[in-house]
Amino acid sequence: MTTTHFQTLIVGGGNAGLSAASQLLIKNPSLHIGIIEPSEKHYYQPAWTLVGAGEFDIKDTEKDEVDFIPKGTTWLKDAVATFQPEQNQVTCRSGAKYTYDTLIVAPGIQVDWGKIKGLKDTLGKNSVSCNYSFDAAPYTWELIKNFEGGTAVFTNPSSPIKCGGAPHKIMYLACDYWRKKGILDKCDVHYISGVGAIFAVKEYAATLTGIVNRNNIKPHFLSNTVEVDGENQTLYYETKNEQGETVRKEIKFDLCHTVPPQSAPDFIKNSPLADPNNPFGYVEINKNTMQHSRFPNIFACGDCTNAPCSKTGAAIRKQVPVVVSNLLSYLKQQSLKEQYDGYSACPIPTQYGKLMLAEFDYSNTPKMTFPFDQTVPRWSMWVLKKYVLPWLYWNRILTGKA
Repeated sequence: MTTTHFQTLIVGGGNAGLSAASQLLIKNPSLHIGIIEPSEKHYYQPAWTLVGAGEFDIKDTEKDEVDFIPKGTTWLKDAVATFQPEQNQVTCRSGAKYTYDTLIVAPGIQVDWGKIKGLKDTLGKNSVSCNYSFDAAPYTWELIKNFEGGTAVFTNPSSPIKCGGAPHKIMYLACDYWRKKGILDKCDVHYISGVGAIFAVKEYAATLTGIVNRNNIKPHFLSNTVEVDGENQTLYYETKNEQGETVRKEIKFDLCHTVPPQSAPDFIKNSPLADPNNPFGYVEINKNTMQHSRFPNIFACGDCTNAPCSKTGAAIRKQVPVVVSNLLSYLKQQSLKEQYDGYSACPIPTQYGKLMLAEFDYSNTPKMTFPFDQTVPRWSMWVLKKYVLPWLYWNRILTGKA
């Protein structure tokens, strides 16, 4: 008979879900855990920027999910359709229903490709790419490598996104490649961003502003990309004029790296777990304990929450121990003592062989791990990003040991 009740049910078999399951079992090996995850493949997405820059093989970012499901858990190869939190139950697309004592919600984030008109139809051709796509990231490198000059456009949406630095990381690497190729003076580079600054933490923003100026990049802040016409190589965006009115503008391009808006997965935003005041439908939690605001036996971590932190793998690594500890305390009917301070990290390559590791918390205060000024891009941090972090991910983070 198939088990349908679990002490802890986890929605999502990505970074957050698997590392939470692993850490729970390390602390309590007898815990009965189910993991709902439909995907056969598991991806290390932080390397996709390096794929787009020709520095990483896309094949090395994809592995079989089954090899990383923690031993002692039950993999339920299905997808959640709806939540019934009052009944401590979820219903899957297959119609199967599962109940739980505690629930961890960690399905990640949804890339809303359809929110930019024409993008889905032209992605991976017509000189339009995006490193948020496994299929398109290698095409980014083809575009950068073969570019001979002209207008290059890189875009960033106004919504929160996973790895918030990715839209401009690839731009810095492209400019460095073109400088070394001797054609940067023939490149008219534009950064069209829906947010109001290059980076939210002023100490790191100062470094990046210098990189922008050095590469003669033209930023367009508070400008939202709304359409990409690949065949005519034209991008359309909306911004405000001096009177505060929304105006539509266009820019012709020879290369375009466009990042669409992102939001909670639809099955989250249409559920009772969603924050009704959050336009992106994220799970409503206490930002410090990671416990749901209305359903105390539900916790959430990773990119799906409304916690006002930067959505990164580094944030997940700090959130998961808090969720694990507090969930176990809840099961023992004890008070929740662990607190997440909003820590996140964004490794930003500023050129080939140099990277700035931006670390910060909810207050956008730098929280530097290393005994040197991390606002200065360094070769050692490039090595960390390219070699150390991927190994840690597959061998230590998913197994709950880091």
